[in-house]
Amino acid sequence: MITPKVLVFAGSLRTASFNKKLARIAATAAADAGAEVTMIDLRDYPLPLYDGDIEAGEGLPVNALRLKEFFIGSQGVIIACPEYNAGITAVLKNTIDWISRPHGGSTGRVPFEGKVVGLCGATPGLMAAIRSMDMTRHVLMQLGCLVLANRIGIPRAGDAFDESGALKDPKQTAAVNALAAEVVRVAARLAG
Repeated sequence: MITPKVLVFAGSLRTASFNKKLARIAATAAADAGAEVTMIDLRDYPLPLYDGDIEAGEGLPVNALRLKEFFIGSQGVIIACPEYNAGITAVLKNTIDWISRPHGGSTGRVPFEGKVVGLCGATPGLMAAIRSMDMTRHVLMQLGCLVLANRIGIPRAGDAFDESGALKDPKQTAAVNALAAEVVRVAARLAG
């Protein structure tokens, strides 16, 4: 079996984001499961709101091309999905929209097709980012991703993490670890 490359990030910009903490846990778990992990912070790849006039006049922004390459070079992706007003965050949707644009003679589905995706999410509320993960799943499946059915939601995120950024509940930690391991296992099998 090959060593799959797994991209991990959170759909949030906030420095102290619960989902950035969750993404770090998932990245460690994916590495422990045998993946070559790349973790990125969307704050490091700012993009304008998707605008067809910008695309037509200037082409894809440099950061969209960089993000597109991360996706193309990965067999698996783990996204920690925040939930804003019961839905997907603007930064996550905007990132997906820019990456999905055709470029260099290839369709916009190329960065996504066949990617194994694991979704997790943390939110201060009781719904555990389920609605955001469902919306993200719908968008990514439309683009050709294989989104794992199991998703891990962390409710009451303000109390879920300790000072070091680890989850306090060992059952939640085990669930995130299992999700990451499943992304690695399925990505390795499909790529091998």
